[in-house]
Amino acid sequence: MKLSRRLIPDIDILQTFECAARHGSFTQAAKELNLTQSAVSRQMSELESQIGVLLFERVRQRVVLSDAGQKFLPEVRRLLGLTEETMLRAMAASQSASSLSIATLPTFGSRWLMPRLPDFLRLNPDMALSVASRSQPFDFEEEPFDLAIHYGQPVWAHATCTYLCSEMIVPVGSPELLAANPVATPAELAGSAPLLHLSTRPKAWADWFESVQAEVVSPYKGHRFEHFSMVIEAALAGLGFALVPRYLIEHELVSGRLRVLFDQPLTTENSYYLVVPDHKKENPMAQSFFAWIADQVSKRP
Repeated sequence: MKLSRRLIPDIDILQTFECAARHGSFTQAAKELNLTQSAVSRQMSELESQIGVLLFERVRQRVVLSDAGQKFLPEVRRLLGLTEETMLRAMAASQSASSLSIATLPTFGSRWLMPRLPDFLRLNPDMALSVASRSQPFDFEEEPFDLAIHYGQPVWAHATCTYLCSEMIVPVGSPELLAANPVATPAELAGSAPLLHLSTRPKAWADWFESVQAEVVSPYKGHRFEHFSMVIEAALAGLGFALVPRYLIEHELVSGRLRVLFDQPLTTENSYYLVVPDHKKENPMAQSFFAWIADQVSKRP
C-alpha cells in the first residue's frame, strides 16, 4: 500500500498535540517537551492546517480540545503507543538471534501457555518472545504478529488456520460450595446454587444440560463474566458452579480447590487453531512454535 506523505504528520507534532491536550496548556506542554510556548503554538497551527479543522479552543488562560480534537486524541494516543511498541519490539529483537510475536486468548495464554513457555525457550534459548492477548480475529497487516492462537472456526482473512485441538468443558465447583449445596444429579445443579456463565457463550449451560439429558427450568440464570479467568476465580470464591475447559483448571483440580461435579464433559462446536498470516507462513520460528505447541497439546490428559 502506497502512503501519502502529505497526510502523515511529523511524530513530534503528534507528541506535542497529546501533551498539550493532556495538560490543557501550551505553556505546560512546552515545559514538559523542553520547547518554547511559541513553538508549541506553531506546531499546533501546522497540525490544524494539515487536518483542516480546529483542534483547540482558547478559554481564558487554558486551551481545551474542540469536538474534533476530542475525537482525534484517542487515535493519536493509539498511534503513539503503537509506534513505541514497534520500536521496543525492534530493539528487543536486535539483541536476540530471533524473535517471535504471539497473539493468544487471554485465559489460554495466562493459564495454559505461560507455564509451558519455559520449555519452548529452553529449546530456543536465543529467542525473544512478545506475547499479547487478543480475543477476536484481527488484521495481521495492522497488528504485525507472527502468529495467533484462535478459538472458533478455521476462518481468518489472509491467514492459514491449522487445527490444534478440540475443547471439552466440565461442570465444577468449590468443595465449600458443594458441602453447602450437595447435588446428586445434573438436574439439581441449576436450583442448588447460581450458575456461572461466560458472557460470550450464553448457551453453554443449556447445551451441557441437554447433552446429559437433564431438564431444568432455566439454565440461563446466574452470574456472567467476560473471561474464563473471571469465571474460574468466581468458582474458587464459591459464587456458583462453573462450566469450564478442564485444561484451564489443571492445578485447581490436582490441589482439590475445584472439583468436577459430574464427569460428563461436553465437546464444544469450536476448536483451537494456530493462525499464521500468509506472508509469514515460511517463518521458521512460527513453524518451530507450531511443532512445539502441537506436541504440548498432545500431552493433555
